[in-house]
Amino acid sequence: MPRKIRDLVKALKGAGFRELPGAGKGSHRKLVHPNFAGAVTLSGGANDDAKRYQEKQVAHALETVSK
Repeated sequence: MPRKIRDLVKALKGAGFRELPGAGKGSHRKLVHPNFAGAVTLSGGANDDAKRYQEKQVAHALETVSK
């Protein structure tokens, strides 16, 4: 069962990512971290199921900043 978008955002924020205000349009959120090149963009409402590519993208980002 896929995780919810809110769970992915919570995991990213727990790892030190911060959400850029006004950087996403509509249901998009852009999160950045000083040790991660680029940004993680998540689309969908907080209660929506995360897509497989979103879960992989978040896992990669968390792995990169934990090194």
